[in-house]
Amino acid sequence: MSSKAISIQNLSKAYQIGDFSSGTISRDLERYWAKLRGKEDPFLKIGEENDRTSLGKGDIVWSLRDINFDIEQGDTVGVIGRNGAGKSTLLKILSRVTSPTTGTIKIKGRIASLLEVGTGFHPELTGRENIYLNGAILGMRKTEIKRKFDEIVGFAGIERYIDTPVKRYSSGMYVRLAFSVAAHLESETLIVDEVLAVGDAEFQKKCLGKMGDISKGEGRTVLFVSHNMGLINQLCNHSIYLKNGLIMDFDKSEVVVNRYLLDNGQSFEEDLTANFTSAESNENVLLRSFEIIPHYQNQKSFNSGHPIHLQFSFEVQKPVDGLRIGFEVISPSTEQCVFRAFHDDSYAENKILQSGNFNLIAQIPANLLNSGQYIVTPVIGIHNVQWLSFRTHQFLIDVININGVNRIYADTRPGYLALNLNWEVNYEKN
Repeated sequence: MSSKAISIQNLSKAYQIGDFSSGTISRDLERYWAKLRGKEDPFLKIGEENDRTSLGKGDIVWSLRDINFDIEQGDTVGVIGRNGAGKSTLLKILSRVTSPTTGTIKIKGRIASLLEVGTGFHPELTGRENIYLNGAILGMRKTEIKRKFDEIVGFAGIERYIDTPVKRYSSGMYVRLAFSVAAHLESETLIVDEVLAVGDAEFQKKCLGKMGDISKGEGRTVLFVSHNMGLINQLCNHSIYLKNGLIMDFDKSEVVVNRYLLDNGQSFEEDLTANFTSAESNENVLLRSFEIIPHYQNQKSFNSGHPIHLQFSFEVQKPVDGLRIGFEVISPSTEQCVFRAFHDDSYAENKILQSGNFNLIAQIPANLLNSGQYIVTPVIGIHNVQWLSFRTHQFLIDVININGVNRIYADTRPGYLALNLNWEVNYEKN
């Protein structure tokens, strides 16, 4: 028995800009005859890529083009891309809101989808009535809705307003109720668009927990669209990266998110050496260079079992109090700081550096960082006075396990750090 929840082959979706008619009755009949025979629309071949940043010449654009992928049962898949990339169109096709222009789709079981705030709600009906209406639209039987009614209302947290017309609901209350109905449908697949951005932080956390339970606990498949890369990495095992209607990547979420961020604005130094600019110096300190010293194969790969050395070169022209030379390690997928370190961290108080040339070398210990990509950036300043260089020079490095596992551990640990802590064991015999 196949474990594929969704299988898509050669999927494309075209939209016509402006006049929907082909222009003549004969062409309309030709188009209709092709559709009856299951053939491709002959007048869609003039279409062009859906690049919203450039002015097109044709009146047909492809929102999706030649999409192919398979999703396994129970997997949680993120869909990422810039606005207009085709994310919502893909979900609407999977939800059967719209039909594809070409291609085949195979979906196992029922689908519950939440694409827009209040989809399937009637503004004049109460919350109670809309639960039954929306549940019926999603394919739930009345007995099933009645059995889960209290659970749906409790999860949404709107008990007090359940008999109030939803036209008086805020957008947050709308999405609470809509998500709760969709999440409690006993479907094989749950599709969620960006609507969670409407809810507050507490409800978003609640939704994410429910989506995790749906996938891991109940073995259901989840497709989740978001512009929040932290949520994508937290929730999704795999992700699809769409750009101008084309699939650019489909892989583990961390890999896909890193590629997406690289494609959309993050720039990094070409090699592992950077020269500081005059703007990053002052009358007291002349910053010269920063370098990361590699230890494995190519310039940007590092063995997790070896230390990573970071070298700073600078000149103190006048004795300066509070100068702090340091660096940050940042996760590119979440843009969160993994840790920050300064040269004077071990000092009880700041030391005044005397005039002269300095060459400082910091060391990231072996087996500290887990496998993955990291941004390393110098952060240099005069304490409580000014930053000289703050995240101006960024380096993307790969930390890899040469033997497939950490040299200390027999398994791969979650998180950014692979700390080997000292444990004190006090044993007393019974």
